[in-house]
Amino acid sequence: MTAPRLVRIGLSLVILLTLLSVSGTARAPQAPAAPRPVGLGGDIRNILPERDRARIQDEWLKWRLDNILPEVMRREGIDMWLVIANESDPDPVYFTLLPATSLYVVRTSILIFHDRGGELGVERFSGGSAFGDWYPSIWTDRKAKTQFANLAEFIKSRNPRKIGIDTSPIWYYGDALTAGLKDKLTAALGPEYAKRLVPADRLCVGWLETRSPQELSVYRHVCGIAHGLLPEFFSNAVITPDVTTTEDVVWWIRQRIRNLGLDTWFHPSIEIVRSKKDEARYKDLSVIRRGDLLHCDFGIRYLGLDTDMQWSAYVLREGEMDAPPGLKAALGRAIRLAEVFMGEFRTGRSGNEIVDAAMKKGEAEGLRPLIYSHPLGVYGHAAGPPMEARPLEAAPENSRLRGEYPLHVNTVYAIEFSATTAVPEWDNADVRIGFEEDAAFTAAGCRFIDGHQVSLLLIK
Repeated sequence: MTAPRLVRIGLSLVILLTLLSVSGTARAPQAPAAPRPVGLGGDIRNILPERDRARIQDEWLKWRLDNILPEVMRREGIDMWLVIANESDPDPVYFTLLPATSLYVVRTSILIFHDRGGELGVERFSGGSAFGDWYPSIWTDRKAKTQFANLAEFIKSRNPRKIGIDTSPIWYYGDALTAGLKDKLTAALGPEYAKRLVPADRLCVGWLETRSPQELSVYRHVCGIAHGLLPEFFSNAVITPDVTTTEDVVWWIRQRIRNLGLDTWFHPSIEIVRSKKDEARYKDLSVIRRGDLLHCDFGIRYLGLDTDMQWSAYVLREGEMDAPPGLKAALGRAIRLAEVFMGEFRTGRSGNEIVDAAMKKGEAEGLRPLIYSHPLGVYGHAAGPPMEARPLEAAPENSRLRGEYPLHVNTVYAIEFSATTAVPEWDNADVRIGFEEDAAFTAAGCRFIDGHQVSLLLIK
C-alpha cells in the first residue's frame, strides 16, 4: 500500500511553499551538460491546455514542412512522396504530417508531396478529403474518376522521376504501405510509372528524426517535466519502506502522469537491487525494504515529443545519512561511461561505429559497459540509427542493419546503457547501474537536454 494521503498533502504544501520562496530568485544559466536541480517540479506547473498545445504543434508543423521536408527529400533523391493509409490503420508518419486537430484516418487517405526544386519548395496535396489549406484535395470529380485513377493522372501531370512509397525491409517507420494499397497504386499508374516507385524508408526516418529549432528548445521543458516527477515518486511521499510495493509506485506514477494531462508511451517499471545478505533475508522482491537500490524506467509524451529516463535511488537503513560509497561510486562510473559514449557522436558516423568505439573505450577504462541506446522523438524507440552492443539474440531485430544509418544533426537520443561495478559494502558483489537520459545532437555536439542524475536519490 502507499503512504497515507495526509503525508502526501504535507509534502505538497512544503513543495509549494518552497516554490513561492524561490520564484523571484534569478538562476544563473547552466552549462549544457550540467544537471538541473530536481525536486521543485517548476516545469510541471507550466503544462499547456489542449488548445495551446495544438497551436504550438501546428506552428512547428508549418516550419517543418517548409524547411525540413524539402531538405530530406532532396537528400534522399525523391521527387514525389506518397503517404497512403486506410482508416484505422495509419502510417507511423501519417499524423506527424497533419495538423493537431486531425485525429483519425479519413477512409483511404493519400498525402502527396512534390518537390518543385529550388526555392519553389514542396507542394502539398491530398488525394482524398481535403485538410483545409494544409492539403487541398486533387480529387474534385468523384463521380467520373476513382480515387487511384485520379491520383495516377495527377502524378503523370507532374512527371516525377522517383516516387517514394513507404516500404522497407528493415525500417519499422518506413514500411506502412499495405500490399492491397500498393496493388491499387501500381495498377492505376501502369508499367511505365510503376517502375519509378522507390522505397521512401530513409525519407521517413529523416522526417521523423529531425527536430526543428523550436522543438529542440521546448524539449528542455518536456524533459524538465519528467525530471520533476522523479523525486516525487522516489520519495517518502510515495514510498514507506517495508510497506510500499514496486507495483504501488508504478501505478502511482502512471496515475500522476495521467492526472497531469500527459501520456506515457510505455508502462513504467521499478526494479529492486539488493545485497546478497538482504536477498537471503527478504525473499519477496515486491516490497521495498531499507538498504534497497531502486531503479526506475519511465517516459512521458507531451507536445508530440517523448522522454525516456532511468534513474536510481537508495532506501536508507536506520541511522544512515547517505548511500554506501560503493553504490555512489557505481553511479559515478555510469556517468563516466555517458561522457565516453556521447564523446563519440559525430556527424556522418554510423550508429554501429559510434557504439563500437564507445564500447572499446569503456572497456579500456574498466567500466564494464553494455550500451543499447536508441533514437528518441515522436516515438520512444524512434527513427534513426540504433546504437546496440547487445548480442544479436538479445537485441531488436535488424539493429545492426539499421545501425549503418549515419548520424545527422538536430536529432535526439536516449543515452541508454549499463555499467557494472563491484561494491565493497555488498561483499564485492557486482551491481549493474542502468543509466538512461535524453540528449540532443546538434552542430555543437551531443549534450544532455536537461542535465542528468549526478547522485542517488535518497529515501528515508
